[in-house]
Amino acid sequence: MKKLFMLAAIVVMCSFQIKNPVKIVFFGDSITEYGVRPDGYITLFQRKLKDNNKATDYEAAGAGIGGNKIYDLYLRYEDDVLAKNPDVVVIWVGVNDVWHKRMFGTGTDWDKFGKFYTALIKKFQAKGIKVTICTPASVGEKTDFSNELDGDLNKYSQIIRDVAAQNNCGLIDFRKIFHEYGLKNNPRNKDRDILTVDGVHLNAEGNRQVADVMYQTLIK
Repeated sequence: MKKLFMLAAIVVMCSFQIKNPVKIVFFGDSITEYGVRPDGYITLFQRKLKDNNKATDYEAAGAGIGGNKIYDLYLRYEDDVLAKNPDVVVIWVGVNDVWHKRMFGTGTDWDKFGKFYTALIKKFQAKGIKVTICTPASVGEKTDFSNELDGDLNKYSQIIRDVAAQNNCGLIDFRKIFHEYGLKNNPRNKDRDILTVDGVHLNAEGNRQVADVMYQTLIK
């Protein structure tokens, strides 16, 4: 009888064990670095968790550094991401790999970009971490593909789509999402001030849109 009582007590205790929250780390460049500001998309994402009574189920953190390219992420993934023990990693990178070619004569060649990206994903997946990757949204918001770097951004975005499919990753196609938003909301074909302040970094509406997409994609 005593053993039966103890067994029942253990079953009850197990059923009331506290469930650890799912830890999400957003990993990227300055867009993600700015995401933790008071009006940034990561802060808004955290607010949405709270508003929807999910704050005890999920934790979100940023690991963004301005100017980073894909190989910068690869060099710091252990210290800046694995050290946080994430369950989910969202990688958003690519703008600087393209943009810095024009600005500084640097950047990342397209073939190396895909290889570094695949290697980074495999490092996370080897730890049992779920990975979602994102296409770069814009370097200029004109909707007729007349921004100077549209061709390269389209090419690198397709590489990311292919990498996602090849490695069983989640995909958030911000390149497509931003373009479709612009077609509806940028009738003057402006190069900024629709979802960004400078063609690249998010404005208030951009942060809201990104937070909404991230939430809809990641939270079940």
